[in-house]
Amino acid sequence: MRMKLSVKHTVDRWFNKIAKNPALSVTVSILWLMVVGWVAFGWNLGNTGLIDETEPLFAEASRQMFVTGDWITPFFNGDTRFDKPALIYWCQAIAYHLIGVNEWAVRLPSAIAAFGLVCLAFYTIQWYLAKQDELEQVSRPTRRYLTSFIAAALMALNPETIIWARTGVSDMLLTGCMASALLCFFLGYAGKEESREQGSREQGAGEKSFPLCPPHPAPLPLFNAQSPLALSEAEGMPYAPFPNKWYLAFYVLIAGAILTKGPVGIVLPGIIVTAFLFYVGKVREVLQEMRLLVGILIIIALSVPWYALVIWRNGWNYINSFFGYHNLERFTEVVNGHSAPWYFYFLVVLLGFAPYSVYLPASIIRLKFWQRSHWRSLERFQQFGLFSWFWFASIFAFFSIAVTKLPSYVLPLMPAAAILVALLWSDLFSDPKTRQTIPVSPSPTPSISASLLRMSGWVNVVFLSVLATALLNITHILGTDPAISNFHELIQQSGLPVIAGIIWLVCAVLVAGLLLSRRWNYIISINLIGFVAFIIFVLTPASFFIDRERQLPLRELSAVILEAKQPNEELIMLGFKKPSVVFYSHIHVNYLKFPKEAVEHIKNQAAKGLKPSSVLLLTEQKKFLQMDLQPDDYKNLSTKGAYNLVRVLFKKMKNEKIDIS
Repeated sequence: MRMKLSVKHTVDRWFNKIAKNPALSVTVSILWLMVVGWVAFGWNLGNTGLIDETEPLFAEASRQMFVTGDWITPFFNGDTRFDKPALIYWCQAIAYHLIGVNEWAVRLPSAIAAFGLVCLAFYTIQWYLAKQDELEQVSRPTRRYLTSFIAAALMALNPETIIWARTGVSDMLLTGCMASALLCFFLGYAGKEESREQGSREQGAGEKSFPLCPPHPAPLPLFNAQSPLALSEAEGMPYAPFPNKWYLAFYVLIAGAILTKGPVGIVLPGIIVTAFLFYVGKVREVLQEMRLLVGILIIIALSVPWYALVIWRNGWNYINSFFGYHNLERFTEVVNGHSAPWYFYFLVVLLGFAPYSVYLPASIIRLKFWQRSHWRSLERFQQFGLFSWFWFASIFAFFSIAVTKLPSYVLPLMPAAAILVALLWSDLFSDPKTRQTIPVSPSPTPSISASLLRMSGWVNVVFLSVLATALLNITHILGTDPAISNFHELIQQSGLPVIAGIIWLVCAVLVAGLLLSRRWNYIISINLIGFVAFIIFVLTPASFFIDRERQLPLRELSAVILEAKQPNEELIMLGFKKPSVVFYSHIHVNYLKFPKEAVEHIKNQAAKGLKPSSVLLLTEQKKFLQMDLQPDDYKNLSTKGAYNLVRVLFKKMKNEKIDIS
């Protein structure tokens, strides 16, 4: 017990020293964010190849923009690509210009978006806890720093965020814009009170500083008593035609979200903010201070011009494809076979925010969000936990209602989940000795009960044990991969399942020990350390293993294609679609699904007497054998992994009748 108190006293003294030195405080915060950001987003970011199928689609469309200079219409493989708006392509194309056309440039926008979001969340939580200390007239630097450090780590170091922050697609950029917009909204919303108080203090100070100055003559009543100017002056603040800086940032980031994924970029934040304001009864008041009309004009000015240009150039093709198929139909119908049961996102959050997801129920129950009168009686900044709950619940409900379901859709709620869990742990970092005997104001949330925390902790132990068991038996759970013939044997030989199982079993034992000794403060740290170990010793080696077995053969064949391809020679990909070949070879690919279709196409090309009198064919061995070509009809150029690259000659196929039944 004496050692426990000594450690806590040392930690408290260290954080008190940090709090008293602003330069040290900023330095420590930056170092922490850089370490967390590098481990989560930067380490080996571009050292593996692009992952088929989605990532190369974005990478190649951006490369086409970079090469052609057409920054309006995205293209892939010679066809328009209307799946997503232009912002992600612009960001990747700019990265190509800065560091070259490579995997780092493809993934850099996602990593930067994730890191920027984590930094803003860190600042917001620091600000929130500092305001709480100020209101309660206490100083709790240990609580403030530990909570913000843990919140940043939780937000960065979870499976869902790491996957999409390291993938060159639009999901992380959308989350960065949307989540940052929501944080900016709350800072603007909560900071409005602070600006009023500051204005009142300055006005009072001015009156006291110049008691002998005669009062100025009253100005002419240019505005009536109900005008915005009169209202602002009555509150002690000059009228401003524009909202505060945080609201302005909110509008700019919403425009970015719209340019990243379309209407969902404004619909989701709109639902979250509106539901929250209705609940706390401040809709009219906040909409007035936000200068909503000004905000709408800012959003339109930033986001609409590109949409106008792309529609002007492509007409109804773009409208039907993007707004119809990729937005409306995805919400109301199953698109591309991406259907799932109603509980799908419960599993996604459980695994995507693992291992901390087991504490989400306690974090939500702790809020007692159903006590509306309590929340409405609090200061604005004290409603941060409630706002995070509306953020989490609105996105979860919205995509649960949508018919098309994908794991990446709920990525924007992960920051809210991290905030909720971090606020749960902030209760444990409070030092009861620093509290005053008479509370100055009501706490925004009651402290978590010991029984609820204990129950969540044992659920944590069970979850980690089940996770370890599943990873030890992963070869019996995973399906087969046609690109890797001996997939299960290679995984077993790598030893990664054993390492993963040991990591999480050790964490389960340590968490159980902490629960039995009632040292609850360290439980979340054990989960975080375990996940970092999992990244270093399992996820990173696994990513290199998958890249080597699945993607490297395609990159090597792309290099062979570049060397072997004759001018105007066609490249056919039979039986599968691997867009990475287009990106790495810079060659148009003709995708054909069936062997019979390929044979007919080759015979038609042969009949035209084209030059050169051959085509390149990239296919799997099984599909190639189904074509039943004679040895004289083709020349094998290379075999890598499960793929064959051959040159099919026209000369004998003009008159041959090939039976592929």
